[in-house]
Amino acid sequence: MVQKYQSPVRVYKHPFELIMAAYERRFPTCPLIPMFVDSDTVNEFKSEDGAVHIIERRCKLDIDAPRLLKKIAGVDYVYFVQKNSLNSRERTLHIEAHNETFSNRVIIHEHCCYTVHPENEDWTCFEQSASLDIKSFFGFESTVEKIAMKQYTSNIKKGKEIIEYYLRQLEEEGITFVPRWTPPPIASSSETTSSCKKQAASSAAVVSDAAQAEGLGGEALSSPSGPPEPAAGTPEDKLDADYIKRYLGDLTPLQESCLIRLRQWLQETHKGKIPKDEHILRFLRARDFNIDKAREIMCQSLTWRKQHQVDYILDTWSPPQVLQDYYAGGWHHHDKDGRPLYVLRLGQMDTKGLVRALGEEALLRYVLSINEEGLRRCEENTKVFGRPISSWTCLVDLEGLNMRHLWRPGVKALLRIIEVVEANYPETLGRLLILRAPRVFPVLWTLVSPFIDDNTRRKFLIYAGNDYQGPGGLLDYIDKEIIPDFLSGECMCEVPEGGLVPKSLYRTAEELENEDLKLCTETIYQSASVFKGAPHEILIQIVDASSVITWDFDVCKGDIVFNIYHSKRSPQPPKKDSLGAHSITSPGGNNVQLIDRVWQPGRDYSMVESPLICKEGESVQGSHVTRWPGFYILQWKFHSMPACAATNLPRVDDVLASLQVSSHKCKVMYYTEVIGSEDFRGSMTSLESSHSGFSQLSAATTSSSQSHCGSMVSSVDTEKGTRPKCAM
Repeated sequence: MVQKYQSPVRVYKHPFELIMAAYERRFPTCPLIPMFVDSDTVNEFKSEDGAVHIIERRCKLDIDAPRLLKKIAGVDYVYFVQKNSLNSRERTLHIEAHNETFSNRVIIHEHCCYTVHPENEDWTCFEQSASLDIKSFFGFESTVEKIAMKQYTSNIKKGKEIIEYYLRQLEEEGITFVPRWTPPPIASSSETTSSCKKQAASSAAVVSDAAQAEGLGGEALSSPSGPPEPAAGTPEDKLDADYIKRYLGDLTPLQESCLIRLRQWLQETHKGKIPKDEHILRFLRARDFNIDKAREIMCQSLTWRKQHQVDYILDTWSPPQVLQDYYAGGWHHHDKDGRPLYVLRLGQMDTKGLVRALGEEALLRYVLSINEEGLRRCEENTKVFGRPISSWTCLVDLEGLNMRHLWRPGVKALLRIIEVVEANYPETLGRLLILRAPRVFPVLWTLVSPFIDDNTRRKFLIYAGNDYQGPGGLLDYIDKEIIPDFLSGECMCEVPEGGLVPKSLYRTAEELENEDLKLCTETIYQSASVFKGAPHEILIQIVDASSVITWDFDVCKGDIVFNIYHSKRSPQPPKKDSLGAHSITSPGGNNVQLIDRVWQPGRDYSMVESPLICKEGESVQGSHVTRWPGFYILQWKFHSMPACAATNLPRVDDVLASLQVSSHKCKVMYYTEVIGSEDFRGSMTSLESSHSGFSQLSAATTSSSQSHCGSMVSSVDTEKGTRPKCAM
């Protein structure tokens, strides 16, 4: 498996030329990096005007590895080739490095880059990326990988310290300014020419050796794969190391790399509409910084948020009065760590009455609004306290808890709430303080604990009786001044006291079922199942030519082909596919076919757009300007991989697919809208489903590409990987 590393943008608040002067002091060896034993210059090139200086070195490293491993490998030192390309005119330094030793067994590439800060020409930016691919190593592949990653991260941590060390050294020597490169003046005589050449050589010398001090090739090891793109400093699409420390916390180099790589993937596949960095980091932490696992659960969560419009819950949904009066919970100041504090008097709450009066969906939606409010408060507290705060503390008072709270439907609702919160709000609970736990609590704990993640369970602190008042109790986590009055504190707590919900507010099972259905399906998106041989199709009737058909859909499962057809005749009334051939009904989504099997392309209907192949996880937004009135059919069709051209035999994958018990192949979630051409202001700008963006989870949202459609021209904006793997 290839291990990759991508650094954040590190900013030095010093001019590029001064940083280069500090960097050049690292060679031929650097005492601050013990493993960097020596280096020899292999090739060197300087342009006539002194602007370009390229130097290639062979670096000797003493890797900290077990002696037995070195003996088996037959080496004491490891050699790397490093190429530094300094362009004083452009004020850039590109550093590329790769391993020479064991290059047929281990492939290490690194690229580092120093550039001028895009917003302040007196500052310098540094970026670094690397990859490690161990093909084979005498059966010690895993050991070598661990050693390499340990050594590399150690050098990364030292990188900035080393540059700052040499900056201080320069300052002690009275060097606080190095002039920028300037082109040599046009010579009027041979004497002047000779003088200019000497001056250019002298100027180049100040910045030349500069191509050498930030880790083996920047801060460790660099990539020789062609001239890299210059780093753009710290534009909005990159993360600054100081920003990470200020707003996200102290991360290890590898954790920073995971965050940046996942963020880059989101930028590439979502065209800028990405969740906030804190939210991405929560999912990474929930999966121990395993990028693939974090990406999977995050994309599932983003699809869920989009489908149920969770981003807008605080603005569009008001809790019923019953919840405001009888739900005994609310926000109450903050704990000693600055985390928002939520107080829940569960023992005083009539869970049975709330479920009977409101149903599960209303309770779930209220809990979601609490979590959304918690995210907002974390952002506010981060600004107020000047340090990263990404979670909150929950104080649960169980006084009054009894068997009434173990009512089966109430426990069922609680378990569902826990499941939804665990899946979509990972790492938001910093600490859970459970106070005055009665004897019945172990029964409740036995029921709910299996549904709580192990990492979350470790944050639980449980106190029986008045134990919370003693050493190690509440005062260790909450300031005395804000302990609620009902816990013998001095602070008046405005959390509702709860109490029994009047039975007059209870509703029948039928009423609750209808209300639950309404809440659960309240979304502008529709879901559809797509099967092999059974596409899903929708009909759009156009009266006025030059109308604009717009669409927004997610491929939640499988790969599909998206087509648009036009027909002058109306299809037969939609019929839902019975899937008789499969003897299975469509689960979790409808499937409608409109194009009759006897219709012939070109005679009964025609294609007005080229087919668009959409992979699992892609999000597609686009539009089509109609040329004729009539009937337009949008089709999502199962995408089959082409069979091998060399044989007519069925492929193994096809055989296995045909043997699967379930015929459920693909699933899409879509929304369409027809608007007049005079109201069309570019792809998706007037489409209501633009609400589907990650909105309030997104730090900055970029609008979809503007489409310039005329008559038959259409625009399809594809955002790959947005939300793979919908829960099926």
